[in-house]
Amino acid sequence: MIYFTQLIYIKPGREHVFHEFESLAIPLIARYNGSLMLRLRPVESEIIERNISAPYEVHLVSFPTNQDFENFMNDKDRKGFLHLKEDSIESSMLIRGGQL
Repeated sequence: MIYFTQLIYIKPGREHVFHEFESLAIPLIARYNGSLMLRLRPVESEIIERNISAPYEVHLVSFPTNQDFENFMNDKDRKGFLHLKEDSIESSMLIRGGQL
């Protein structure tokens, strides 16, 4: 199993576009045997310590194989609405890991 943690930073005022992108992209994860394990929006008052900007959202996703993840990333339907992602996301950090 491969795990991906993504920190997502949104362009100011583009939250509604990001939500539209997510409503289309998240259901595709299961098409490739993946699972959205956790999706959260950090609240500033709940952050204990940090030395980076707080992201708008944090996602934890798993896929059984790297090929499943690659297939998700290359999905033709997903590519059709990537313009929403580009229009709404300032930056993101994708962290790949495995279970210890």
